[in-house]
Formats: sequence, C-alpha cells, structure tokens
Amino acid sequence: MPSARGTLSWSPAVERADLLAPPVAAAVGVVPSALVAPIDPTLADTAAFCAAYDVAPEASANCVVVAGRRGDVETYAAVMVLATDRADVNGTIRKHLGVRRISFAPMDEAVGRTGMEYGGITPVGLSDDWPVLVDERVVAAGDVVVGSGIRGSKLLLPAAALLTLPGAVSLALTR
Repeated sequence: MPSARGTLSWSPAVERADLLAPPVAAAVGVVPSALVAPIDPTLADTAAFCAAYDVAPEASANCVVVAGRRGDVETYAAVMVLATDRADVNGTIRKHLGVRRISFAPMDEAVGRTGMEYGGITPVGLSDDWPVLVDERVVAAGDVVVGSGIRGSKLLLPAAALLTLPGAVSLALTR
C-alpha cells in the first residue's frame, strides 16, 4: 500500500549533504527530523516518482515558485500543495501576497533565484525574505515527501515542520 515512506531507503538529511542542493544542505538543520533518499533523477516528476517508489500522491507535496508584481515591486514566494491538489494562484495566493499580477515563475528565474534544480525546488533553504505558503491540507497530511533541491533525491519530513521555516504560514490555498 502506498505511503509517505514508499520503498525508499531514508537517511538523516543532516548527514547526507551530498544528496542536497547547497542552499538546502546549509539550511536542513532547521528541520532536524528531515530524512533524505536518493532517487533516479529521471523519475523526479511527481507522478513518475510516486509510481516508481510506491509513494502515495497525497503524501507528496509540490513546491511551486510564483512571481507577483504590484507597481515596481516584485515578490517571489514558494507555494506548497499536495500533488493531488491545485493551488489557487490567481485568487487566494495573489490576495495574500498583495500583488496585482501573479504567475508561475519562469523556470530559469526559479532555478536562478533558488539555487536549486527545476523539479527539485523545496522551501528548505530559500532566502529568509521569501514567503512560504503552505496549504492547510499539506500540514494535515502528516509526513510528506518534498524536493531536496536536486532531482536525484527527495526529503521526507513532518509537514508541520514546514511551518518552522522563515516566512512560513499555513493557509487554505487550493480550490
């Protein structure tokens, strides 16, 4: 039966910096209970990952980077939603960030601003001035699998630990 742990071999993330993007390795101590497991990087996308490693999609949380603008001020934020859900970017998220226009950040901007690989971006290790918006369904999920900053591994952590990250808040973000 699929679960958050799936069939992966997990190790303490604080002991495996080799499996983390540099900004994630530098910040993973904020979430000391985080575990990490290597994966085939060609299977990093959620559906393929869940199928290959017997991870329940409702225990997989995706991090999307959004970019909003109000006048000359641009705001980037990380949005965490379960793989089974869709974020209400143009409604709840736009209003919470106080921006007039919002969209998913282009891949090159998301990668450049986070220092992480596309498909592996995680809120762990983001700049402290980034809002981290965590859907309440993610928090309620218990243990969740998230990116590690690279496509070749995943993190497993208690979803509530995401709220200990700088700038993190829990909101109803899905439609």
